[in-house]
Amino acid sequence: MEESFDIETELVRLGFDDQYNSCNPPLYQTATFRQDSLSNMGAYDYTRSGNPTRTTLQNYLGRIMGAKATFAVSSGMSALDVIVRLLDPGDEVIAGDDLYGGTHRLLTFLKNKKQLIVNHYDTTDTELMKQKITKNTRMIFLESPTNPLIKVVDVRSITAYAHEINPNCIVVFDNTMMSPVLMSPLADLGVDIQYESATKYLNGHHDIMSGVLATNSEKLAQDLYFVINSTGCGLAPFDCWLLLRGLKTLALRIERQQENAIKIAQFLITVPGLKVRSVALPDHPQYELHKSMAKGPGAVLSFETGSVETSSKIIEACKIWSITVSFGCVNSLISLPCQMSHASIDPDTRAERDLPEDLVRLCVGIENVNDLIKDLAAALRVGGISVPAQ
Repeated sequence: MEESFDIETELVRLGFDDQYNSCNPPLYQTATFRQDSLSNMGAYDYTRSGNPTRTTLQNYLGRIMGAKATFAVSSGMSALDVIVRLLDPGDEVIAGDDLYGGTHRLLTFLKNKKQLIVNHYDTTDTELMKQKITKNTRMIFLESPTNPLIKVVDVRSITAYAHEINPNCIVVFDNTMMSPVLMSPLADLGVDIQYESATKYLNGHHDIMSGVLATNSEKLAQDLYFVINSTGCGLAPFDCWLLLRGLKTLALRIERQQENAIKIAQFLITVPGLKVRSVALPDHPQYELHKSMAKGPGAVLSFETGSVETSSKIIEACKIWSITVSFGCVNSLISLPCQMSHASIDPDTRAERDLPEDLVRLCVGIENVNDLIKDLAAALRVGGISVPAQ
């Protein structure tokens, strides 16, 4: 059996087969493969079904995610689309009331088309979840910390209960916020499918779009591959190659981003009038629960100013922080989720789910943290907020 190492080592080690012993994995930029004969078709025939560069990536991801089967697809939303295709018409689905806007958009589309029965609940309320999960619950979507309210879900308890009530219930976890460096949902929390938008931390440079799915179930792996092969959403070879390159620095990037995010959260709580949401802060209501599931708080946090106008002024006054949707990039990003990443959730639903219109989301990069704090402090002052001397 091949020796395994810690994830920081596995990320850099990247084993693969190459006839010329290249130090970097070769790129097979081809759509088709010549066959030796009609009776010997070889390992690959058409890149939609498989490609050596994608295989290298998927084997690599399997090691760092602790998964028996891993698949790379064209985006995080493609990953979600593949997952929901496992369901039958009329299946009952539970999802959180604070989740990525694109996830909400797709689930709402399927609900409105009468293809699925979708119910949104506060997944951070474990007792409520136990009341809502029944033998008819076919799939549960979980995120933790949630995006953008940074709430924490007891993934382990909910998953165990769901499997007890209905062994066929598929628990799906979006691990994009944490990445495999900080959380191992398959190995530690018992979920059935883990997926991530590799556009974010896994790649880290926002120069590709990609999604990753992982499972330890042979049956689910077969079903997922069937959908991917049938629909042709497997990740293109060059994007696989770029993701392989980006992954090597994942542990270093996460370490620096998280270190910066902790210092920024500590700065923000000194500013009067701000409501700061960060699992790095001991006063977070689910601080200990998060620590029991993850190796760190990650690098996404948010805060409220009490006014959309004030929040808008702050965002537009930043010089280092880029106004951008998404997160996980090496450079720091700032956004107003209700007008950007979560704008697809209608205003009434946002109000019903207590998603503040003035909420500012910070996605911390690897820059000098003092520069980031100075830039943020100056922007806060432009917004009319008094900032203590640093």
